[in-house]
This record gives sequence, C-alpha cells and structure tokens, in this order.
Amino acid sequence: MAINKAMRAALKTIAYFNLNVDIKKSYKAERRLEHLGAKLRPIPAEYAIWDHVVNSGDYEVPVRVFLPQKGRPRHLLLFFHGGGWVTGSIESYTKMCAHLAGATAGIVVSVDYRLAPEHRFPAAPEDCYAVARELFLGNSLLNVNPSNITVIGDSAGGNLAAAVSLMARDRGEFLPPRQILIYPATAADHSERSPFESIRTNGYDYLLTSKRVEDMIQLYKGKEADLHNPYFAPLLAADLSRQPRTLIITAEYCPLRDEGECYGEKLLAAGNRVSVYRMQDAFHAYMMLPPHFVHVRKTYGLINSFLEE
Repeated sequence: MAINKAMRAALKTIAYFNLNVDIKKSYKAERRLEHLGAKLRPIPAEYAIWDHVVNSGDYEVPVRVFLPQKGRPRHLLLFFHGGGWVTGSIESYTKMCAHLAGATAGIVVSVDYRLAPEHRFPAAPEDCYAVARELFLGNSLLNVNPSNITVIGDSAGGNLAAAVSLMARDRGEFLPPRQILIYPATAADHSERSPFESIRTNGYDYLLTSKRVEDMIQLYKGKEADLHNPYFAPLLAADLSRQPRTLIITAEYCPLRDEGECYGEKLLAAGNRVSVYRMQDAFHAYMMLPPHFVHVRKTYGLINSFLEE
C-alpha cells in the first residue's frame, strides 16, 4: 500500500517541524508531551503489567514487564525504545510493547534507560546491558531460559540492542541468541557527507529528518571520541563475528534505511546468520501505529517467523 496524499502531507508537515525546531532546546517539552499523550491512552487489559528496577552502577533502571494473563509464553523480548536517545520512555512505549507482547504471545521487558543530554553516552547502553545481564544470568528479574530471550529495539533502541550484543560478546558474560533491529541507527554521521544515499533522499520529507538525527547525535555523545566507538555506532565495529542470529527490518522512506541494511551485510560477511527485510512504502517509526496497519501486521509476522526458526 503506497503512502497516500494525506499521509504524505502529514509526514511533510512533521518533517518541516523537525527541520525548523531545535531539539537541543525543545527536548524537555517534547518529553512532557509524550508523557501526557501516554497517560491519556488506555493501558491494554490483555496483559498484566508490573514495574521493577535493575541496578546499573549507582542508578536504578526502571523496567516494565508485560506478562500474559493466559497461556504459557514461549519467548521473552527485551525491548529498548526509540527516541534518538533523547526522548521516548517506557510510558510512551507501553501501548506498543503491550501489542508486541500480544502479537508474539510472549513476555516483553521494556527498559527505561537514562536519556541524553542529562546522561550522555555510555549511560544508555550501560543501563541496557545491566538489564540484559540480569535477565541472561538469572539474578532476580525473571527466571527465564536464556535461549528464549531476544534483544529488540527500534531506531535508537535498535542501536542499543546492537550495542548490547557487541558488549556481551566483548565482556564474555553472556551472548544473546537473537536480536531484532527495527529501522536501527548504526552509523555516527548523518550529514551530507554520509555514504548512505537514504540520508539525502529520505532526510527531508518523511517524518524523521537527517538534521534531527544529527542534532540528537550531538546531544547523545559525551566527547568527540564517542563518534568512533562501536558501542555508539555499531557499524564502526572492526570485528562483527560471534553476533546473535539477526533480523533487521528497515523502512523504505526512512533516512536510516541504508545504514541498517549495510549493518546486516557486514554481519553476514562476518559469518553471522542474518535476515534483512525492507518494508516497502513505510516510513520511520511506523511501529507506533495501531496493530491493524498493514506494515505493523507484516512486521509482527516477520518477528514471529524469526522467533520460531
């Protein structure tokens, strides 16, 4: 289903806003609006929802667990939300995570990692790693077989999922068996100098703009050296061996499309099992739409097929 005229006009309007509003000044207001919107939406009743915390150094990372009211879940999805490392929360993603849990008949654990610029890199990946470590080592959160755990994230959350997998391999404490990266950010440069054509072709008129990604990168980094750190930009990793079986889903009209697909190609070249799927006629953040939308339904189908392999 191609993007119709009304949807294209709406996307251009939001893109115009993103081009002309400085996220460096507006991020607090955007967070408040997200939080208010989340509070106004009813919480889905199909799943029991409870909150927990995991220690990450001196910080307690809030997590939200979505448990099925009926049946025995087959999978656990450890979910890292999007928002450019600057916005987004377990509140704003509660509805999406509930739908994800329902669509996969599994447990979803959503992580409320610390946001930039108050907490710059590497706070976010360290928080995500701390929750993953607790799950995979079975310390206290849930008694789940590690073979049934999948790390998953969208956009900046896809970046964090990839980073956690690299950190896990490098630190040698555990290794996720699967990862799902939905329109992930994998590179550090989203300017006109980027080698990825989608930054230019999709960076102005389709919801997320290249300028906004660049501005968020600036808020997220702690120092210039971070731009060369593979936990900041997984595409920069010199060694991509021994990574989880991977599903990457990109969106046709997303500026991050090409870098996500390139990450899949590099994972494959390093000897990993990888599937890359480009969602035609889709734009960035489409997974925030209701589950009856065709692209969301297709994505759930791809995820379920991947989990059942």
